[in-house]
Amino acid sequence: MLLLIIKSIRLFSSFLFGSVGEIVTEKSGHLNLGTPGIMCFGGIGGCLGITLAYDMVGVDNGFISGFLIILFAVIFTILFAGLVGLLYSFLTVSLRANQNITGLAITTFGAAGANFFSLKIDRNKLIASTKFFNHIINTDNSPEFVQALFGYGFLVYLAIIVAILATVILKRTKIGLGLRAVGESPATADAAGLSVPRYRYIATIVGASIAGFGGLSYIMDFSNGLFEQAVTIEGLGWLAVALVIFSTWRPIISIFGSLLFAVLYILPYSGVFVMDNTTMELIKSLPYIVTILILIVTSIVGKKQVQPPFALGVNYFREDR
Repeated sequence: MLLLIIKSIRLFSSFLFGSVGEIVTEKSGHLNLGTPGIMCFGGIGGCLGITLAYDMVGVDNGFISGFLIILFAVIFTILFAGLVGLLYSFLTVSLRANQNITGLAITTFGAAGANFFSLKIDRNKLIASTKFFNHIINTDNSPEFVQALFGYGFLVYLAIIVAILATVILKRTKIGLGLRAVGESPATADAAGLSVPRYRYIATIVGASIAGFGGLSYIMDFSNGLFEQAVTIEGLGWLAVALVIFSTWRPIISIFGSLLFAVLYILPYSGVFVMDNTTMELIKSLPYIVTILILIVTSIVGKKQVQPPFALGVNYFREDR
């Protein structure tokens, strides 16, 4: 059971980064279905940064090595994922391309691009670098409850911090108020002096950068440096998009939803319960089933707090205002 908890928490940060990044984007009125591809691209970008830092300093120089490897991983993740977010913004904001089609194209591009760049990565260097990601505090000889609480890498705690900050910014700041205004009624926001293109560009790029860490977290925290085919991260990305609906567009709820999705994802392979193939497939489908049920319930209830931004997925044409 302890192993199930630990592996679920290591995976939950992937879901949390992806869902929070998508929530930030969707609050501006943009439905970015390219999130799965962005997670792939951000993850492989971070891995390239790790291998570059490894070539510079190795992994045997203590604090300096660890700091540079983590720094390069963060910078390259933001760079790769942010550039894909910029591409999506250019196509949908400046060129006003269809958001759904563009997002799906971005996902295909991101997964294929990640597979291509993965051929240029020395997996042995990734595996050697995982020690800088897997633990903030070494809890190997600690009691089980200490391991369950503190035996994780910085990305797990960073994901929680990002979700809390996103909640505060969206609900308590002028920037968050402007972003929500753009997502609800871009014409009204424009008339009030807010730049709709600027808000949507920034929200999409920032959201993509956050989502990119979901891919890096999966590779370095969950799979211990073993980069599988990008289709694995892409699948997690689609679950992260579903989690946005599950959390009713609130990052703080995504923390709990991400943990639930991670447990359900890990449970069929955990060995905690003996299952036949039918039961395993049913459990693996539960996140989607729960999301559909929540979507139905929120649609029936109709409260504004649990609804998506009113202008979600709709391109803004200022001349039609």
